[in-house]
Amino acid sequence: MDANEELTLSCKIEDILVARNLRGMKTVQAHLEPGYILRAARLLYSCRGNILIGTGFPVVKTFETDGPVGAIALYDTLEKLGATPIIVCGRPLSQALAKRFRVREIRVGDHNQRANEAREALQLFQPGAIISIERPGLAADGGYYNMRGESITEHTACFDSFLDLSTCPTIGIGDGGNEIGMGNVAAALSSLIAVPSTTTCDELIVADVSNWGAYGLISFLSLWNQRDLLTEIAPLDTLRYISELGSVDGVTRINQLTEDGLDPAEGESVIFELRQACGFIQR
Repeated sequence: MDANEELTLSCKIEDILVARNLRGMKTVQAHLEPGYILRAARLLYSCRGNILIGTGFPVVKTFETDGPVGAIALYDTLEKLGATPIIVCGRPLSQALAKRFRVREIRVGDHNQRANEAREALQLFQPGAIISIERPGLAADGGYYNMRGESITEHTACFDSFLDLSTCPTIGIGDGGNEIGMGNVAAALSSLIAVPSTTTCDELIVADVSNWGAYGLISFLSLWNQRDLLTEIAPLDTLRYISELGSVDGVTRINQLTEDGLDPAEGESVIFELRQACGFIQR
């Protein structure tokens, strides 16, 4: 596949990820330079050292399903390809995932130490890349807000500083406008969300559900490694796993096997479409 074909495929994948346009991400997409999935995947392709994956959006004193499902898919994929992924998150998600994954816990609500906390972790891990998937991003006033415009600052750990202080490539994945990375498209958010994030990243990926943005990255990693890694993603199994750990749907705020109010069949359908676009299965 030559460069033009890769760019064409990237644009197709980018369209698949926002085709449902649940929160206006199709509008935001127009403010991004086409090929962002391709460029972001390239940042990861050669990484064989530590890769930090920040996730976990606080909802009613626990964490939502969107974010961790995609983070786990990326974690498993990158590990299979020889990298050492580490999930970065705050409690209670950090404690829940630590039994099965490498986890770096960040302190919830202790924002006076967020720069020192980031510097310490960056020095320790020397990451080759940093990914943020469905992590709250700082607003212009220095607080964190959910989609309802409610302050969640006291329940949020700061991952923004990891991106701000790093020297490695950074990727942000979001679906609403209040996530890390959305500062890249600040001009497009004024009509979509009450309190947008201002935190930026090297490459921003938008999707109707943030988990799906991870699948877009895995599409190119599959092609370049001549291995259909998309078939190894099990959204429903992962939803069951994190549901047992206490997750809730971010929209309904109920412990159920959904992501942003959607049945997991929607995510499975996106994976099917991505596999078709990559040529792993015929139409």
